[in-house]
Amino acid sequence: MDIEKLEKIAESEPDFRMKQVKKAVFHDLIADWIEATTLPKSLRERLEKEAPLEFSAEVFPSKDGRTVKARIRLEDGLLVETVLMKHTDKRNTICVSSQVGCLLGCEFCKTGRGGFKRNLTAMEIVEQVLFFARHLKDKDEKITNVVFMGMGEPFLNWENLKRAIEILNDDNCFGIGARKISVSTSGITEGIEKLAREFPQVNLAISLHAPDEKLRGKLMPVNKKYPLEKVLRAVDEYIKNTNRKVMFEYVMIKDVNDSEEQAKELVKLLRRPLYMINLIAYNPTGRFKASPPEKIKKFKAILEKAGIFTTQRYRFGNDIEAACGQLASQK
Repeated sequence: MDIEKLEKIAESEPDFRMKQVKKAVFHDLIADWIEATTLPKSLRERLEKEAPLEFSAEVFPSKDGRTVKARIRLEDGLLVETVLMKHTDKRNTICVSSQVGCLLGCEFCKTGRGGFKRNLTAMEIVEQVLFFARHLKDKDEKITNVVFMGMGEPFLNWENLKRAIEILNDDNCFGIGARKISVSTSGITEGIEKLAREFPQVNLAISLHAPDEKLRGKLMPVNKKYPLEKVLRAVDEYIKNTNRKVMFEYVMIKDVNDSEEQAKELVKLLRRPLYMINLIAYNPTGRFKASPPEKIKKFKAILEKAGIFTTQRYRFGNDIEAACGQLASQK
């Protein structure tokens, strides 16, 4: 299913028909066109034949009930994973993927190990959100936030990312506010510039993970093309143009990037207006070990003492391999 296909099917209908179609899909969250009783029977039958609404997916709930991972099979048979995170303050965040696999090969991330298959289309991105919107409907709940932090690098799929954000934000579709949408990048500076220009209210997050060029280059090969210095210049320009805070994500890996000296280096790097950092305990992907809680606590204290706004991410879905860095398309 995609918006363009729906629009083509409805083009011979009165102008108001497409609005009815979108309402049925994105607001009423129907799973079968027979439920769209505002549409003529002939149109419903055509839609059922040419744009069916069912999903082929496996669902994996976490033991604590706060996380659900879905593995969705696409039309060509490839698999993509997406995650629902239920927060204690009643927020429901969907972590969506933008690619099948990933080109970047970060050392601490599982996604790139299976190689890169292809970009997702805009509707394949949106359908991840639609899947969980239906899931929450049964519990009388709604999606409140969407984060592009799943499989792949969003800015390497810009055109489809752009269209997906437009659909998510469209009041005739999901109507999710721009400030409730976040895009995480490894530092693709062209993408940062485009986001500032076209979606200045959408949140930006930067995958940092090291306080210096040498270590970041070891952990993240993308640092060769997009070194820290270049990324930070782009971030400063983004802040200048949007006046928005930027979150830096930092995976805490035992004896790799978690020393007190590295915390002090990070202070020098991030002591700038509208910079904030989110510390993430490393989630097992087979190579490294997570920093001990007491070490993360000391690391965080150094940052906070220096006046850097610091948060620590809750570990959603570690038991179902749905946590940060663990998503991978599997057979």
